[in-house]
Amino acid sequence: MRTAVLNIVGLTPRHIGPHTPRIAAYAAAHHSAPYRPAFPALTCTAQSDILTGQPPANHGIVANGWYNRDYSEVHFWKQSNHLVQSPKIWQTLKAQNPDFTCAKLFWWYNMYSTADYTITPRPMYPADGRKVFDIYTQPASIRQDIKADLGEFPFFTFWGPKADIDCSQWIAKSAIWTEEKYAPTLSLVYLPHLDYNLQRLGPSHPDIAKDLAQIDTVVGQLLDFYAARDIQVVLLSEYGITDVDTPIHPNRALRQKGWLATKDELGLEQLDPGASQAFAVADHQVAHIYLNDPTIETQVRDTLLALPGVAQVLDRAAQKSLGIAHPRSGDLIAVSHENAWFTYYYWLDDAKAPDYARTIDIHRKPGYDPVELFVDPTLKLPAAKIAKFLLKKKLGFRALLDVIPLDATLVRGSHGCLPQDQKDWPVFISPLQAPKSLTSTQIHDHLLAHFQ
Repeated sequence: MRTAVLNIVGLTPRHIGPHTPRIAAYAAAHHSAPYRPAFPALTCTAQSDILTGQPPANHGIVANGWYNRDYSEVHFWKQSNHLVQSPKIWQTLKAQNPDFTCAKLFWWYNMYSTADYTITPRPMYPADGRKVFDIYTQPASIRQDIKADLGEFPFFTFWGPKADIDCSQWIAKSAIWTEEKYAPTLSLVYLPHLDYNLQRLGPSHPDIAKDLAQIDTVVGQLLDFYAARDIQVVLLSEYGITDVDTPIHPNRALRQKGWLATKDELGLEQLDPGASQAFAVADHQVAHIYLNDPTIETQVRDTLLALPGVAQVLDRAAQKSLGIAHPRSGDLIAVSHENAWFTYYYWLDDAKAPDYARTIDIHRKPGYDPVELFVDPTLKLPAAKIAKFLLKKKLGFRALLDVIPLDATLVRGSHGCLPQDQKDWPVFISPLQAPKSLTSTQIHDHLLAHFQ
């Protein structure tokens, strides 16, 4: 039977209730349970667990980014599906049924996959330094056709200070558009809306009720649409987000020990990972620690464990037991308590912070930066500053939209570690009966069962 999988990012059992009447009704009428999330519970790792049925030790997606030892560079949020080193669910189903087709809409690693229809955010980068927001599609013809029908993808609402419900609404419309055009056997639909304020405000903030109601409306519209076409629907999320109050700065600690190297570029400090004895690639509540000098491993481990908020530091043996021992993984992996998270910050003086630190730049930063969800509260007339930037860009001048703060305490929610309370775990809601103790890798086989 044809199936749609709606990935409602950040949804947990704690959220399903009066503010989500459509989701709650669907959960009550079907199998619904929390499941043990991926480790680490991050977007790219979780999606790869679900779509391959394998742990990171096999599929290789150890985080949203990692250190490339050959290039001596940190690569974050890359998009090629070739990075996922295990077969994906649509490949298995296509081998069983040559007529099977898959639409992969805004799930990650969406470029150059073997899915039949794909849409993913992808800016253009002309040689003059501009960044032109756009999407990438396969087949390529979808790009112009869908924009002609739905308008431009609202890129500014997909990430950054203006991130809100608009992008999830557009993605939902793209799912309807794709179904009406191509009728895929499997539709994978990514709905990120809850992710934003759960990180900005934290899951305990009363304003989250509004976000829950907004995404519930979008999900309800899709449930009605798919039901009318006799398509079964699975609802799931990738991870749960917990309240945080403790940012951890592992790179600053490593620098203070003399192990992390920087280089001066135009008076600002750039991380020099290839010249560092040790440095961290921070990603929410997990940090991969790479050692160019293995003789200091014990000292590095002890230094990290002494930082407030650090729960454990995993060596290679511990990584193997958790299914994350892979050449891309750090020599050590630091994990925070659920009320803490890791920053990528490595400078000791904000005046020396690199130029990208105060901008939205998910690829250049050597780690994940949720502070990109905020406009610097110390700025006077930030709207005027943004308008000036846009005018400069329109006139062809180079400009820097440096409105992001450097205050990690603004972030109130994070994810990556295993929350103690299962109410903070991700959810799996299916029309088929499933075990109450599902793990992220077991979801793959349960999705396969929908097509038997």
